[in-house]
Amino acid sequence: MMKKLIVSLLLLAAGLATGCATRTTSIYNVKDYGAIGDGVALNTKALQATIDACADTGGGVVLVPAGQYVTGTIKLKSNIELRLEPEAELLGSLSLDDYARDIQGAIEAPAFDECLVYAENAKNIRITGGGTINGRGHRENFPVGERTAYHDRPMLIRFVDCVGVHFEDVTFKNAASWCTHLVDCDNIVARNVTIDSVVNRNNDGFDLDGCKNVLIEDCDIRTGDDSICPKSTTTRVVENVVVRNTRAISHTSAFKLGTSSRGGFKNILVTDCDFSGTRMGAIKLLAVDGGFIEDVRISNIVMDDVEGPIFIRLANRGRTYEKPTEQIQAKDVEPEGAPVGYIKGIHISDIKATVSGDKLDRQGMMISGIPGHMIEDVLLENIEISYPGGGTAEQAQVEVAEDIARYPEQFFFGVLPSWGLYIRHAKNVEFKNVNMSTRAPDARQKFVQVNVENFVSDEL
Repeated sequence: MMKKLIVSLLLLAAGLATGCATRTTSIYNVKDYGAIGDGVALNTKALQATIDACADTGGGVVLVPAGQYVTGTIKLKSNIELRLEPEAELLGSLSLDDYARDIQGAIEAPAFDECLVYAENAKNIRITGGGTINGRGHRENFPVGERTAYHDRPMLIRFVDCVGVHFEDVTFKNAASWCTHLVDCDNIVARNVTIDSVVNRNNDGFDLDGCKNVLIEDCDIRTGDDSICPKSTTTRVVENVVVRNTRAISHTSAFKLGTSSRGGFKNILVTDCDFSGTRMGAIKLLAVDGGFIEDVRISNIVMDDVEGPIFIRLANRGRTYEKPTEQIQAKDVEPEGAPVGYIKGIHISDIKATVSGDKLDRQGMMISGIPGHMIEDVLLENIEISYPGGGTAEQAQVEVAEDIARYPEQFFFGVLPSWGLYIRHAKNVEFKNVNMSTRAPDARQKFVQVNVENFVSDEL
């Protein structure tokens, strides 16, 4: 079953990689419509006029030549290729008044409703050419407010209900919040994309909410928050996602399914990637809002200098996303109503990881369901992990809270009583050729099991 899944996903990726070409050669130069690339003049009207003129003739290339073009929100339309020449740079306006409000916002992050580049119900849209989109989202330009009342901080890109989205040979940088937010979009390719966005809070890279048929390959991503993050805020399932040959480094995770998980995730392949230098957990698979995670294959991953290599969590936050809402991370929260989902069919293999840092609550692996709801059918094989060690005998006696509704972050559970794997409420989990070691003595156990059925490991 898993081999058939991999073949089908690779065939899908091959189809996506060759099926998104622009079929028209009409070129519209933004300078012909009054754009000035001096880094000062506001070009929103000129850029939009170029896009509109191109769309009125059925589509083509909107060419942005070398220069720095300050702009507010521009709206792409069907059959448009926004081609940024290598020395061209779109600069996000520093005034919120230049960002459109007549667009769909972000249900999970309503304080980030504005964005620089927007599209809705469009087909065959591309951003290419070797240039840069720079949001200039530094904190001094777009300050962070209190956790309960964010200031407005625009995203860089948001596409909603689009089919045929292609990013290639382009740099996205310095978003004030999320960088690339794709909602209910299908047939997405991101190739040779550089994301460099660490200048503010919530600097996610690719957020893929309810998206299907996605290929991310040969990308270089450096983010302050989740680098690659499929989400599901509706009942639309995220499926057929391939991530390969990509470097991702993040302050919070390199690859994460969830946290938003109302619908679910299936047919996910992540392979031949480097997630080194990532904090707070390199790989996270999280189903907490009633959705599911099924048929996930992660293989051939290098994780040097990371915290918490793998975290798999099934829980009951139960968020339905019936209205825009901010994340709540308090430990005393209650389930919000959606039924508990499931996680099964996870295969993680050929991983080499070196865990670093002095924060014991951010180390080790955790696989945990909740009472009455087990994670099932997980295989980890051909894995080598080196941990720092240093745990105490007192820490070996810690009882880990269930926290069934709390926002799922591994370090919220505190220091685990194991240095290698803490596994709870799970069944049919196998470790095959998994070698874990510590570089310093550790008084905790390698494995701790709580309510586990049929855990098999050749290290036991």
